[in-house]
Amino acid sequence: MTEVAWTLAIFIISYAFLIFEKGNRALVAVAGGTAMVFVGVLDLNAAFFQYVDWHTLTLLLAMMILVLVTSQSGLFEYMAIKAAQFVGGRALPLFFLLAAMTAVGSAFLNNVTTVLLLAPMAMKVTGMLNVPSLPYLLAIILASNIGGTATLIGDPPNLMIGQAVPELTFNDFLVHLGPPVLVIFICVMLGLACYYRRSLQGDPYLRNRLMNMEAKAYIKNSRLMVKSVSVLTATLIGFTLQPFLGVELTAIAMAGALLILFISYQEVDTEALYKDVEWVTIFFFVGLFILVGGLEEQGVIDELAQSLIYATKGDVPTTSLLILWMSGVLSGFVDNVPFVAAMIPIIEEFEQFGVVDLDPLWWSLALGACLGGNATLIGSTANVVVAGLAAKAGTPFSYMDFLKIGVPVVFLSFIIATVYVLFRYLLMY
Repeated sequence: MTEVAWTLAIFIISYAFLIFEKGNRALVAVAGGTAMVFVGVLDLNAAFFQYVDWHTLTLLLAMMILVLVTSQSGLFEYMAIKAAQFVGGRALPLFFLLAAMTAVGSAFLNNVTTVLLLAPMAMKVTGMLNVPSLPYLLAIILASNIGGTATLIGDPPNLMIGQAVPELTFNDFLVHLGPPVLVIFICVMLGLACYYRRSLQGDPYLRNRLMNMEAKAYIKNSRLMVKSVSVLTATLIGFTLQPFLGVELTAIAMAGALLILFISYQEVDTEALYKDVEWVTIFFFVGLFILVGGLEEQGVIDELAQSLIYATKGDVPTTSLLILWMSGVLSGFVDNVPFVAAMIPIIEEFEQFGVVDLDPLWWSLALGACLGGNATLIGSTANVVVAGLAAKAGTPFSYMDFLKIGVPVVFLSFIIATVYVLFRYLLMY
């Protein structure tokens, strides 16, 4: 077998095991990555230092530590009760509130940070109201990917596009991607609420009991809460000011995690804390990065990207819509970062065809790559993180549970995005 054949065989087999949940997902992903190295598809140095995104993993680990320390203070129980009381303990308004908070947070922070903060709240309050947590967790996942599409810093593909095209500012992303994102968010959440309407009724007795709860009683350690909230707030402010500070998001998150461990060592058992880290999620991503790295090393992703030019012969409208759908479909099954990295120089080559305005191509790439992450459970970092938190809390959901919601959501999202791109950018052609 050729190296390309080995690469495709290992990738397809690994994903089949992941889709049908045959074995621990971290073990499957790492085994697939190891097989890539073993058969010579890529060497170990390339696997670890070129394709594994240590920035993402370190950011994820740092935020897990921040959230774990904060959770020991009882803050999430307090916030969950307050959020539920704000909407009168009603399950349906709470559903929309958590979804809106997630979308806004993902637009101005990042997906991982937002879901790490809100998913624990959702699981706490659904337990108190005795309603299924699945609709709320799905809403948080979908809203995080939709909201992250709206801004330059919301999702990694947008950040990569912004770095490649300096003239596209933060406001440009918000103005051009904000309108379709708002429409998609409203349509998706209304549809999801209708689909799960029977699960979003709630028990009147439990609702009344929750309204009479004293939220402050759930604060376990007020001193730790003050410390953790201060550090967490400072970290989130650092994320917001990152473009002005010129410091990597990962460095800001690391500083926050180290600071919170340093100032809370008297209240927190650090050894026990490390045991609570979602190591399964961390190692799953290591394996996944290597699996996708094998595709990139053998030029599979480059070939897919370059085939766009040959298929469309440089026609901007056709290419724009093809990029939107192709990047969306692929982002549901492989990490969108390497695909976007391959697409950026391809789009830049369109200038050689005499295309002056490349904006329709950039916005199509951003919409497809970001929204496509909602298709499958492994399409986005946020999806995997929430699934890991749910499994640890004893309320797991499967790949197929997510797929039957994710695919219709992505299809609807792409229809709306297609209409938007067509009428705003392509009618002139």
